[in-house]
Amino acid sequence: MPSPSLSADARDFIMKMQPKHARQVLLKLLDLCANPHPPDSAQLRGDTAYRRIDVGEYRVIYKVQGEVVKIHTIGNRNDDEVYKAFQRKQK
Repeated sequence: MPSPSLSADARDFIMKMQPKHARQVLLKLLDLCANPHPPDSAQLRGDTAYRRIDVGEYRVIYKVQGEVVKIHTIGNRNDDEVYKAFQRKQK
């Protein structure tokens, strides 16, 4: 079973969340370790290595590398800021 690895930005985002929402996101991240390609995830366009999944009002961008699920970016689902942050970190 893969293990999770959070980027510093993802970890900081979770630490600033309300406890109820943080718990929802963390439970979903644990689920990703058991099944890194659940049916409700989707590949990002243009980059086949990264996937996205929605958790309530949040979006998580991640990739699977061997036995590690790397959580790259977490952000609000209802705006494009999460994708902009993801693109900035890619450069």
